[in-house]
Amino acid sequence: MFRSPMPDVEIPEVGVYDFLFGSLSEADAAATALIDPATGAETTYGALRAQVDAFAGALAARGVETGTVVGLLCPNVPAFATVFHGILRLGATVTTINSLYTAGEIQKQLSDAGATWLITVSPLLPQAEAAAAEVGISADHLIVLDGAEGHPNLRELLSEQHTPPEVSFDPATHVAVLPYSSGTTGVPKGVMLTHRNLVANVQQCRSNIDLKNTDRVLAVLPFFHIYGMTVLLNLALRQRASLVTMPKFDLVEFLTNIQTHRCTYLYIAPPIAVALAKHPIVDQFDISTVHTVFSGAAPLDGETAEAAARRIHARMMQGYGMSELSPVSHAMPYQRDDVPVSSVGTLLPNQECKLVDTETGEEITELGPDGVTAPGEIWVRGPNVMLGYLNKPDATSETLDAEGFLHTGDVGVYHEGGYFSIVDRVKELIKYKGYQIAPAELEALLLSHPKIMDAAVIGVLDEDRQEIPKAFIVAAPDAGVTDAEVMAFVADNVAPHKKVRRVEFIDAIPKSASGKILRKDLRARESAA
Repeated sequence: MFRSPMPDVEIPEVGVYDFLFGSLSEADAAATALIDPATGAETTYGALRAQVDAFAGALAARGVETGTVVGLLCPNVPAFATVFHGILRLGATVTTINSLYTAGEIQKQLSDAGATWLITVSPLLPQAEAAAAEVGISADHLIVLDGAEGHPNLRELLSEQHTPPEVSFDPATHVAVLPYSSGTTGVPKGVMLTHRNLVANVQQCRSNIDLKNTDRVLAVLPFFHIYGMTVLLNLALRQRASLVTMPKFDLVEFLTNIQTHRCTYLYIAPPIAVALAKHPIVDQFDISTVHTVFSGAAPLDGETAEAAARRIHARMMQGYGMSELSPVSHAMPYQRDDVPVSSVGTLLPNQECKLVDTETGEEITELGPDGVTAPGEIWVRGPNVMLGYLNKPDATSETLDAEGFLHTGDVGVYHEGGYFSIVDRVKELIKYKGYQIAPAELEALLLSHPKIMDAAVIGVLDEDRQEIPKAFIVAAPDAGVTDAEVMAFVADNVAPHKKVRRVEFIDAIPKSASGKILRKDLRARESAA
């Protein structure tokens, strides 16, 4: 059993709203919480808390209460913080939805989560309206933040100045958010994260991540993703830092915002690290205010991290987690310079971790002669571990064992210096630019095509060493289907990050006696090609 080298931290028994806003001092209230580069508008912490309260009051006046599920389909704009925390203030549950989702994907999540309200912005209204109609959400329950005829908008709701009701719930058991994750395999499932889960993970992160109230954080990673939700939004608000919001990533805009707003702290996914290390345009901007870059969501190789650090003269850090862990379990500690950036750092406080041999099921505890353990699947137990998957007891029991350990599906090693490295994974998920893609979801879609008899999807590396989805297709006899046709079909039905980017036609999909796709055989075929 491995434990964090950091001492345990106290986890307040309060909801997220009280944790973030309950202790605002006069100085805190006057500090800048949010900056909108599109308009230059700044929101103070005091104004944000007032907006959160007013939005919660407006929802309560319309019947939203503890336990109501509200869908939130919104890019990174300042209003996200208002509505997200307004919903939590009431004890309602937020299911955050990927802004790139199609109407069909939105509808599936709303239906599965049991959402009776949906909040969005006008550019996403067409797909939001279509999805809402399918699940029976009426026009008056579809809030369009920046306004659209026939729907409530944020300005109207805030202007009503309703006082939110006092609510009571158990932070340890009450579900605050329902992000959707594919877990270690399968289609996306609602991850039940409690107020205590979210509060605990912010407290844990504060031990290893030295974000301060003097920092300006460029918030480009989406708030709807658990990484952006906890490590950008909630951690920054708890530390009274300033968030500079970006609705989508564009390298020139990214660099411009750093230069204009003098950003100091960046949270990124690996593709941005590649750009910082290699893209020539970086030299055209003054980003010297940046002192720390923290990468997560997918593995970042040490060479790229070190190249980026050298080029922009900033400290590079890396962490590890998953939605089911709220999400961070490991992060490089800022107090130590002996932990290599190729690792994911140390366990955060208040957690225990096992490494388990994937073949024998035996726990790995011994260091080898090189000071490193043999590889094993990472199991984690702590206050940040989810309650389970919504309405999926079987999937929950496959991931959470009777002792409370979450089986991550990732394979790592422990170093005698107290830190971990990720070396492989046993799960089937594809990680494309930090987004999770479930092969089973794409396979189900491909099998609906009349010219496809069978299909399997795995992750392969492209020329930039980034993982992308590749489909192996068994075509119907004399169908004449092409790889372009297959890729276009998938692209028309899924969010852009889920698109199949390579296709290979084969005679048969390798399967076990029980009918399970043998992805290792397909990976071996790919390696031999």
